[in-house]
Amino acid sequence: MLTSFMEGLLCCLTSKSANVVVPVETSEPADGYEFVEVKPGRVLRVRHIIPDRPVVEEPTGQGGSVSCKRKITVYRNGQLFIENLGERTSTELKNCQNGETEPNSTVEVELTDCGNSSPPISIPEARSDSIGNNGASETAAGGEAPAAGQTGQSQQPRKRRWRPKRTVVIDCERKISSCKGTHTDVALFFIHGVGGSLDIWGSQLDFFSRLGYEVIAPDLAGHGASSAPQIAAAYTFYALAEDMRLIFKRYARKRNILIGHSYGVSFCTFLAHEYPEQIHKMVMINGGGPTALEPSLCSIFNLPTCVLHCLSPLLAWSFLKAGFARQGAKEKQLLKENNAFNVSSFVLRAMMSGQYWPEGDEVYHAELTVPILLVHGMHDKFVPVEEDQRMAEILLLAFLKLLEDGSHMIMMECPEAVNTLLHEFFLWEPPTLPPPKKESKARPETAKAQSDNTKASSEPGKVRPATARQTSSNGGAEEKPDSKAKK
Repeated sequence: MLTSFMEGLLCCLTSKSANVVVPVETSEPADGYEFVEVKPGRVLRVRHIIPDRPVVEEPTGQGGSVSCKRKITVYRNGQLFIENLGERTSTELKNCQNGETEPNSTVEVELTDCGNSSPPISIPEARSDSIGNNGASETAAGGEAPAAGQTGQSQQPRKRRWRPKRTVVIDCERKISSCKGTHTDVALFFIHGVGGSLDIWGSQLDFFSRLGYEVIAPDLAGHGASSAPQIAAAYTFYALAEDMRLIFKRYARKRNILIGHSYGVSFCTFLAHEYPEQIHKMVMINGGGPTALEPSLCSIFNLPTCVLHCLSPLLAWSFLKAGFARQGAKEKQLLKENNAFNVSSFVLRAMMSGQYWPEGDEVYHAELTVPILLVHGMHDKFVPVEEDQRMAEILLLAFLKLLEDGSHMIMMECPEAVNTLLHEFFLWEPPTLPPPKKESKARPETAKAQSDNTKASSEPGKVRPATARQTSSNGGAEEKPDSKAKK
């Protein structure tokens, strides 16, 4: 602590950061690391593993097709109303979005059936309704919504009706297939958050590379062994997002899966929005709610750099208490070995002050059509579970999985459980529904059967009751194709 105080005093006198990020010492083979210059003088360390694939297996299944049709309306009072217009919105996906919506929230949740939903003009008056257990309001639950809407229209004056401020319509079809490690067109991107490094993904990188996946994990600027510019503008969201864009374009394959943790989730969301055709799936680990990023004005990270450096031992201890469910020798060793929360005070302050991204609001997240897995540790003290529940409500295709034994650094605490969840999600594909039967094939046969029955009934010597039974059996065969086609 005394050493830290002396270094902080020297930092104040010289106006320079006392601890500068340098390449870390590692016992892992150096051939898995690359240094990429994204800009002149801005070099990022990237761990890139292309495993040996003894058997190259091409994708055999066509996968499932999901209709992404939704209408997103933003009203002038700030409310958000989402209508899912797709003919086949997967019920399995909606059931996985566990969690309840806060009654006082200003965001309308997704509607699973637009036919039973109330008109958008009556939504502002319907926010006082109770919220269902599945995270959807009563306007999506049944036939009461139209009646409520009609009652509201008859009783409420016309001046209470809000006018839409912005409307976004999404209409596309996504083909989602299984991604195996033997598929050469699949690449996994791992992006860490503030204070981390690519080493926090050590268990995941080793696990999936052994399964045959190509993995890419960069160090953000100022983290790990990447260069650390001594200018605050180098750590804004847009500067870091541009770095991730260049890394993605350099290593991207035909089908890419993004895995982000904490602040890294925002960069994954940015890439999924910019490259929807190349992003196949995405994983958000303790990423928080779908709100626009904005730095806090009353934060400890707004203190001068020298003061933060003096408080660095306290910050590291606080991170250990809040980031891990248990604070034993194992967790301390994980922090030390994986170089987590080992950045300079200047970089830490610049990173927290540069989290400004007004475009990343709820509408921005609602426009995503990529399937997303949300993983949340129940002991996380940085990100409440309600934020990930809200994220699951806003997203179109989302799974929310809660792990009881983990906290914010869940991929380090529970590597086996996280790896299993991720692998199952990579191999998941929606079921393919059989095409509807055509009615044109059944009509000629039915007409022929009816004509034969008519002839048989007109011929002498035929018993009429038997003819009636035969006609009824043929009639049943006639109705079956029509009833299936309607369903």
